[in-house]
This record gives sequence, C-alpha cells and structure tokens, in this order.
Amino acid sequence: MQTQQENEQLKRTMKTRHLIMLSLGGVIGTGLFFNTGYIIATTGAAGTLLAYLIGALVVWLVMQCLGELSVAMPETGAFHVYAARYLGPATGYTVAWLYWLTWTVALGSSFTAAGFCMQYWFPQVPVWAWCVVFCAVIFGLNVISTRFFAEGEFWFSLVKVITIIAFIILGGAAVFGFIPMKDGTPAPGLSNITAEGWFPHGGLPILMTMVAVNFAFSGTELIGIAAGETENPHKVIPVAIRTTIARLIIFFIGTVFVLAALIPMHQAGVEKSPFVLVFEKVGIPYAADIFNFVILTAILSAANSGLYASGRMLWSLSNEKTLPRCFARVNKNGVPLTALSVSMLGGVLALFSSVVAPDTVFVALSAISGFAVVAVWISICASHFVFRRRHLQSGQPLSALQYRAPWYPLVPVLGFILCVVACVGLWFDPSQRIALYCGLPFVALCYGAYYLTRNMTSQEPEHVAE
Repeated sequence: MQTQQENEQLKRTMKTRHLIMLSLGGVIGTGLFFNTGYIIATTGAAGTLLAYLIGALVVWLVMQCLGELSVAMPETGAFHVYAARYLGPATGYTVAWLYWLTWTVALGSSFTAAGFCMQYWFPQVPVWAWCVVFCAVIFGLNVISTRFFAEGEFWFSLVKVITIIAFIILGGAAVFGFIPMKDGTPAPGLSNITAEGWFPHGGLPILMTMVAVNFAFSGTELIGIAAGETENPHKVIPVAIRTTIARLIIFFIGTVFVLAALIPMHQAGVEKSPFVLVFEKVGIPYAADIFNFVILTAILSAANSGLYASGRMLWSLSNEKTLPRCFARVNKNGVPLTALSVSMLGGVLALFSSVVAPDTVFVALSAISGFAVVAVWISICASHFVFRRRHLQSGQPLSALQYRAPWYPLVPVLGFILCVVACVGLWFDPSQRIALYCGLPFVALCYGAYYLTRNMTSQEPEHVAE
C-alpha cells in the first residue's frame, strides 16, 4: 500500500540537533538577509530594533503554545491537525493551505533574492535567468535527497549560524573602530542609529513592518512540522524551542544592531543585501564577495526547506482525504512528486515578478508570505487556548501535560492579539497592502473549497501504490 510506503519515511529519526538546526535554518534566510534593509529604510535604526524585539516576543508566545501542543500530540503537518481538532475541520484545511502559501510564495521571494545575489557578480544577467536556474536546482535536490533532508539541512544551517556569528563579531568590531572602514572614514559608532532621530517617521512604520519582521522570523514553527518525525518528542521539542528562541534573539537583535549602526537609513533597501553593503564598507579583502556567496547558499537552503515543508503539507492534506489522492502518491524514490511540483508554483511566480519589477514585487511577495505565516501563528495560539481549556474541563490535572506554556491564558491571548495587530499594519503600507488583497480572498476561497470538496474527496477509494 502507498500509505504504508510513505509512513515508512516518517519514522522518528530526527534528533535534537536536527530539530534545532532545521528551525534555525528555516529562519535564517531571505527575511533576515534582505527584508532587514527594507525595514531599516522604513522605520529607521531604533524603530527596526524595536520592531525585531516585538517580533521576538511574538515568536516566543507562539512557540510556547506550539510546544505544549506538539509535545501532547506530535503530528506531521501539526498546525492544521490541531486547528481541525480544536477550531473545526474547515479551519484546519484553511490553515494547511495558508502554510503551503507561506512557503510556496517564500520560494518566489527566495529565488528573486538569489537572483539579486548573482547580479552582484554578473550585473548584466537578468534576475529571471537566475530564477530559472535555481528553480531547477532546488526542485532537483528535493526530488533526489528527501531521505537525507534532516542531515543536509543540519550542515546547511550550521554554515548560516557560523556566518551570522562572524558577521556580528566583525561588524561590531567595525562599528567601534577595531576594524578600519575601507574609505578611511572614522568608525561610525552609534551615529547612524541616532542620526535621523529615534523614530524619524513616527511610530506607524513600526506597525507597518511587523509582518515583514514576522516573515523574517518564520521558520521557527518547522519544529511543529517535524514533531511527528522526532525521537522522544516530549524531551527533544522543549529543548529545541528554548535553544532556538534564545539563539534567534541573540542572532537577530545582534545582527540588526550591527546593520543599523553601519548602514545609513537612506542607503538601505532590498536590491542588495544589507550584509553585502556592510562589508563593502569594511576594509576586509573579499569580505563582501564571501558573504554574498554565503547569503546565496543560505537563501537556497531556506528555499530547500520551504519546498519540503509545502510539499509535506499537501501530502498531509491528501493523506487525510481532504485533497485528491494524487497529492499523496509517491514515486519510486518515495518522493511526493505531485505535491512538490504544485508547490513549485512559487518559483514560477518568481520568474514573473523578477521580469516585471524585482525590487517592488519582492516586498509584495514577502508580505503575502508573511501574512500567511502570521495567520498560521494565530491558529496556533487559538488552538492552544481551546486545547488547554478542554484539558482542564475534562478534569485532567496540569501535571499530565509534559510541557506547559506559562501564564495561561495570557500567552495564547497576547500572541493572538499581536499577530492580528501585525496583519492590520499591512493596510497602512501601500507596498504591502497587496498581502491583504490576496490573503483574505485566499482564506475565503479555502473555506469555500473545503465545503465544496469534502464530500467528493471522502467518496474516493483508498490510496493505491503507483
């Protein structure tokens, strides 16, 4: 039977180091390497630091909720399973498609960002040409190397973590004059942070960029996706959550501080990674080229994770008979080829966007992906709220939960509110408003599709092997 064949791939083989690096690897990608430039240009240095601190709080709240759910019910495709169980099957179906949208659109922004990286060396070659190349590479890697995914992503992510640590150390040394600037100018110190005032455009841009910040943090929830494939989830998941959040705060806040200190607000943007901008200014030979290469590999690694996650979500929906059975079919290598192929739509979208207007469409793609992941986070908080309430109503003691989110119900309620506020902030930014124009109808379409198709899919016969 095909379902048996697929379940053989879902053994609990991931260890703590895999789970931590998978989560870190999903996060350290396009959002951090490119979106940070957009956020600095929009909110100023101090505003960017504050926005990322708020984003870190949101991530902590959501991950506490997800931790309790994942330890109690370790499932592959966790978010939509929890939402279906505690918020209704239509909501679970919609959450699964939203998470698919998160990653398939993130593929588009990742391929576009990778094209920007290549233009650093080959400015005459258009972005769309590189998008074609990287679409083929990432699709090929997913088709061939699924069984090595966890180990491969561990090493990819390790490279990214080492890069971030090196950036914070070297960039911090340049900020305070331990490493000279290339043009001989004195070390900037904190002058760029204070030059335009603490909040040069007021407080509204911070609200406007919250979804962009949350997009930069997206990927932490991969811990929930991988929970069903993890050894001893009740022990491993809490450790992974604690270490991941602590490292993210250090990496993101430290990185944003260095970027904001070295790049004047008016020079920041998305067409060139702010990391490369920094090392063009610092007097370290070939540093900009080296970091551009590392950023390129990091972005492609995040795209690799994204295609895996989106393909798994479609497989999970089909496995639960809410999508046609073709999405759960696997080829001779055990790969859900149809699910992966449909998920590559994000890469095709990148080809279109990079021809039209790569810089502006990149922000729009990031906003759509950010809206989708924040909507998923909202469902995680709401699912946890209902789960804990039902647990208590059933008369079971709290001690029966091997991992408990603190300060219930404050944690899920505050997480829910902050995520909703971030979505509202999209309305105030014309360049990101398209996320609401696309995202809200997409949610409505998913609910409608569920009620239209549930009877048809429920009548289909059991899966058979190809």
